[in-house]
Amino acid sequence: MTQHFFDKAYAARDTNVIRSLYDEWASSYDEDIKAQGYATPDRAAATLAEFLDDKEQPIFDIGCGTGLSGAALKQAGFTTIDGGDVSAAMLEQARKKDIYRNLLELEVDAPLPFAAGAYAAISAIGVIGPGAAPISLFDTLMHGLEKGGKLLFSLNEKALEDRGALGMIHEWTDCGAAILLFAEEGPHLPGIDMKSTVYLIEKN
Repeated sequence: MTQHFFDKAYAARDTNVIRSLYDEWASSYDEDIKAQGYATPDRAAATLAEFLDDKEQPIFDIGCGTGLSGAALKQAGFTTIDGGDVSAAMLEQARKKDIYRNLLELEVDAPLPFAAGAYAAISAIGVIGPGAAPISLFDTLMHGLEKGGKLLFSLNEKALEDRGALGMIHEWTDCGAAILLFAEEGPHLPGIDMKSTVYLIEKN
């Protein structure tokens, strides 16, 4: 991964700066991140495939970027995937791949572009954490599900340095509003020795 982009991504906190960064990075993003052995999308997609039997049920891939997460979901057998991202340039790269039914450019802090329950699952792979979306997105996504809906997401080591990252999970699971179906640490970017934890939560 180009060190320039890597350093800037994890240092960024302002949403407009983050959008501009990913717009600039879009053309080389796949090559850069694959060079570091990007493993989280495949791990996450395999997890959802284990718990969601009907592969034709619709999934919304938020923060889909260039489509690496969607490609992993498709490879795992899912057939109906919509995606959304705040970076128009990243979406242009995703459109070149035969993955998504629909692709939407999202506005920062805007409501979700679909009604609650429209999707059987929402994936947010590599989306929550430094250089990406704030922890508050977790609540927004959970409210975008109806009972039985599943939220698939990952938190890398930098995201887990924020205590609030685990707190957001406990706020839902401790009161019984959701069930934690899966949580497992594994490789994220082996090339820089970074790990991530993949989580799958089901809304009650």
